[in-house]
Amino acid sequence: MTQTRPNILFIMSDDHACRAIGAYGSVINRTPNLDRIAGEGALFRESFCGNSLCAPSRASILTGKHSHTNGQLLLGQRFDGSQTTYPKLLRAAGYTTALIGKWHLNSDPTGFDFWKIIPGQGSYYNPDFILPDGPLRESGYSTDLITDNLLAWLTEQRDREKPFAAMCHFKAPHRPWNPAPRYLHLYEDTVFPEPPSLFDDYAGRSGLLKTNKMQISPHMTWNYDLKVNDPGPNRERLSWMREDFADGFETQRMMPEELAAWGQAYARRRHEAGNIEMDDEGVLRWAYQEYLKDYLRCIAAIDENVGRILDYLDANGLTESTLVIYCSDQGFYLGEHGWYDKRWMFEESMRMPLLMRWPGRIEPGTVYTQLVQNIDYAPTFLEIAGVKPPADMHGKSLLSVIDRGESLHEHLYYHYYEHGGHGVPKHDGIRNERYKLVHFYTVPEFNLFDLRSDPCEMRSVHDDPTYADVLRDMQATYWGTRRSLGVPEEYGPEADRADQ
Repeated sequence: MTQTRPNILFIMSDDHACRAIGAYGSVINRTPNLDRIAGEGALFRESFCGNSLCAPSRASILTGKHSHTNGQLLLGQRFDGSQTTYPKLLRAAGYTTALIGKWHLNSDPTGFDFWKIIPGQGSYYNPDFILPDGPLRESGYSTDLITDNLLAWLTEQRDREKPFAAMCHFKAPHRPWNPAPRYLHLYEDTVFPEPPSLFDDYAGRSGLLKTNKMQISPHMTWNYDLKVNDPGPNRERLSWMREDFADGFETQRMMPEELAAWGQAYARRRHEAGNIEMDDEGVLRWAYQEYLKDYLRCIAAIDENVGRILDYLDANGLTESTLVIYCSDQGFYLGEHGWYDKRWMFEESMRMPLLMRWPGRIEPGTVYTQLVQNIDYAPTFLEIAGVKPPADMHGKSLLSVIDRGESLHEHLYYHYYEHGGHGVPKHDGIRNERYKLVHFYTVPEFNLFDLRSDPCEMRSVHDDPTYADVLRDMQATYWGTRRSLGVPEEYGPEADRADQ
């Protein structure tokens, strides 16, 4: 049978910042296999999510809809699997479908011929998997095992008479950033450059920024995040967490030889934290370096396994017939504004990597600068398969960008609903090519950023008279966007609106 529609291989990591990918200009790590996707295909430079949180982003990818429409506003909610998703439509159109790895939507997957997922956040070491007939524990490192299972499905289980649409979802590099044993010593002697906003005091913007609980110092935990059992003289300078909880989460899953290697790898860190007294600035600088080491070690395993997948496609004659996509469910803070985690509408978490290789359709080395969003993936995959996207999808197919170089969006809508998570309040807003308007509607208060003159978003210009026209236009667009999308009034009441 001659295959005319491409296979779709969608690889997604969790919390992978663009700053940690070579193709996006990383100066802190190397990712040769991810760079290969960009070099042999395309990089989307202006790619964003609509809600920087794991479960809501995943639901938007599946449905092509913003959170308020697909129902997945928060972590912990149960995804409504009865609604229309792109895997269901691809399956009905003759694709064989599979999902392997992180699901994180609190319901059984629907629309897949095969699924094998990790429960919740899952574990890095010797993880459990869930299949339709029950749980299974496998020995090894999660990123390796998820890849093993994908390759096994491609080799042994897929229907070779059909094109395939497979989702390969890594847990890494999600907190607590536990590396593969082979990478425990990677970057050991590296000193990473500090982001300019590492010591942000949150002046010049909404006072709500100061209520955050996602600063590297003081909000990281010694044992859970930094793998330090007792920091001695520095104990009170960061948060503390019960040691039994931290150990039970991961280290108790290790085999004796793995635990021994773990202990040896973190001996230097524990010695420094337990014997060298540091002031607040010193603790922040030290913790930033150690945080980045573990985070980037996790990414090293992702890159290695992406290489395994690309090599498999080559070896099995699938490269030319397969569209390969790599993305993350959102971005992540690597010390910018002093933060880790995501959630805020600032660039580092709203921006998400998107790499795409499609031989014969995308010219190698292409860089797209059009605004795109994760709601655009579902209609793209459907159009590729010859399926008309449902009219109620908010996203638009990327084929107009790929084939004709057109723009998709004049502006993007963002909305974070989970009040209190890491001290981040509910807020929403819009972003165009130059400006970003954020509405902290629980106050209510607007902040406006000129991304051209202030790319680090260090000062809101909402009260600068020279930006009065911009503010007025952005607010009008913001309210119009909310109305056109049907965002419920309870999420940013219309009563807060001054007449425009």
